[in-house]
Amino acid sequence: MTFPDRLAADAGLIQTRLDAALAHLPDQPVIHAMRYALQGGKRLRGFLVLESARLFGIPPERSLSAAAAVEALHAYSLIHDDLPAMDNDDLRRGLPTVHRKWDEATGILAGDALQTLAFDLLTDPALGPADTRIALVQHLAKASGAEGMVLGQALDMAAAANPNLTLADITTLQAGKTGALIRFAAEAGAIIAQQDPTALRHYATALGLAFQIADDILDVSGDPAKTGKRLNKDAAAGKATFVSLLGLEAAQSRAKSLIDDAEAALLPYPNAQNLIAAAHFVLTRES
Repeated sequence: MTFPDRLAADAGLIQTRLDAALAHLPDQPVIHAMRYALQGGKRLRGFLVLESARLFGIPPERSLSAAAAVEALHAYSLIHDDLPAMDNDDLRRGLPTVHRKWDEATGILAGDALQTLAFDLLTDPALGPADTRIALVQHLAKASGAEGMVLGQALDMAAAANPNLTLADITTLQAGKTGALIRFAAEAGAIIAQQDPTALRHYATALGLAFQIADDILDVSGDPAKTGKRLNKDAAAGKATFVSLLGLEAAQSRAKSLIDDAEAALLPYPNAQNLIAAAHFVLTRES
C-alpha cells in the first residue's frame, strides 16, 4: 500500500474509533462541538502511532485507541489555540473555528472534554496490560502538559512580546508546542510492544522540528485556500520564527536536513518505508 493510501486508510480507522467513543454521549452543543473538531485533518499523529506499532508486528486493532487518543488531544489543542485569548483565529481546516461556530465557553469546554477523552481512550484493554496503559498515560501526560505542549504554547504566547528570540529559543518553544505530541505518537508503538523507543524518539524529534519549520514556511508562502487557515499571522504578531531568523531558503535547507536525520534514525527498522514517506510528506504538504 502506498503512503497516501495508508495515511487515508488509517485516517478512516481513527475517525471510526473516535465516532464510536462519542456515540453514546448526549445531544448537547458541547458534544456537537467535539464531533465538529474531530472532523478532517491529515491524522498524521494517529498514523505515526499505528505505523510505529506495525514496526513491531502490532496490528491496528491493538494500537487504534492510542492513535485516537493522540488525535483527540491534538483536536483539543487546536480548539484552545484558536481561542480569542490565544491566537484568536476564525478558520481551521477551512471551516469556522469552534468558538466562532458556537461560542467561547463551548470552545473551552469542548477542548476540555476532548483532553479527558484522550486519557479515557488510553484505558482500552486492547492496548495491552495495565503497566503498558499506565506508561501510555504517563507519556501522553508529559507530552501534553507543563513539560511539553502546554509549556510550548505558553512560550509561544510570551514570544509575541519578545521579538529578539534566538534560534535556540524558537527550537525549545517548538519542541514543546509541536514536537512533544509527535514524539509521543512515534514512541507509542514501541511502548505498546514493550520495546526500546530510542530510535523512534530520535526520528520524531527531527520530524517534529521539520514539521514546524514547514509550518513557518507555509505561513509566509502557502495558499490560504489549501492551508484552510489565516496566513502571515506570525509576522503580524511580531513573533520570531525559523523563517524570520534563517531566511526562507535556509529554513527550507534546514528542514531537508532534519528529514535526512529522521530517515537515518529509522535504519534499525527495515520495514519503516511508510515512516520514511511520512517524513518526506512533511516537506511537501500544502496544509
